[in-house]
Amino acid sequence: GRVGEWLGGRGPETDIVFSSRVRLARNLRGVNFISRLDDRQRRKVEARCRKAILESKVAGACLYVPLHETDPLDRKLLVERHLISRELEIGKGHRGVAIAEDEILSIMILEEDHIRLQVFQSGIGLTEAWRIADRADTILNDHLEYAFSPRLGYLTACPTNVGTGLRVSVMLHLPALVLTGEIKKIFNAVSKINLAVRGLYGEGTEATGHFYQISNQVALGRGEADIVRSVEDVVPNIVNYERRAREELAKNNGKRVEDRVWRAYGNLSNARILSSEEALMLLSMVRMGVHMGILKDIPTSLLNELFLFTQPAHLQKLAGKEMKPEERDAWRADYVRKRLKEAGVG
Repeated sequence: GRVGEWLGGRGPETDIVFSSRVRLARNLRGVNFISRLDDRQRRKVEARCRKAILESKVAGACLYVPLHETDPLDRKLLVERHLISRELEIGKGHRGVAIAEDEILSIMILEEDHIRLQVFQSGIGLTEAWRIADRADTILNDHLEYAFSPRLGYLTACPTNVGTGLRVSVMLHLPALVLTGEIKKIFNAVSKINLAVRGLYGEGTEATGHFYQISNQVALGRGEADIVRSVEDVVPNIVNYERRAREELAKNNGKRVEDRVWRAYGNLSNARILSSEEALMLLSMVRMGVHMGILKDIPTSLLNELFLFTQPAHLQKLAGKEMKPEERDAWRADYVRKRLKEAGVG
């Protein structure tokens, strides 16, 4: 029942910036891209990558999970923890993930590329995340030969990753911009400078609980530091917009905002049935209320834990059994009430 280091709620601007992530896509030299591998080749690639990760100790004393042998609930759990992508969860055939003990570093094997190395940091921490990723990449490269072209850089299955193979993203919590209707302006501004906006679990997902991921679009023709900077430079502006939107709400609609926050808190403390979407939305409002000083005595770390453990797979793991949605919703409500009470709130 613990959470990864990056969910600790420490780090700069964590009231608005949930986490920073750096992802590197790599492929093995002289081996087909994934879409062209047969089962036997997949098995060989997975074994080769696993051996390199374990021998190089790139992720320390890591946990290696062969996902083709893992039950679906455990795979879902890893998605909820952002340790693997949805694509890797539902993929077919041999594939795996290596996870460092503190969950800051994870390495996906045979997702869209042979290797996807990802690093998380709490709050704004892209530069630090890039430093860790770069070091891990260098260590792995000593054990595996990457597909690299002097003209194009690292070769990847998706053309937008060619070059550095680098995807940099920041997860932001922007409830006030949603409530004031100003979120669209932000999206337009961000897309003009070639950044993409996605939901909580990346591509094609909804912005559940007012969480948005902002990431670079193109990796070709730009250096790594440049890409990291392009995202890092824009984040403080969005953070300021969100802060201003919160101040505006407090000034012009103070009672209404307090009401929404306290109702969300009231629902969480008293509900007998709670879906995961509703839990996320209510927690989102409470999180904003805590940072606006409307609610006192609720630690951010507790909220981050609740965000994670109210997700379907985590909840079933806590319960120690698989449950149908209705049973889950009742269990979730009980769990949240209990946790708030234990923390001396609610």
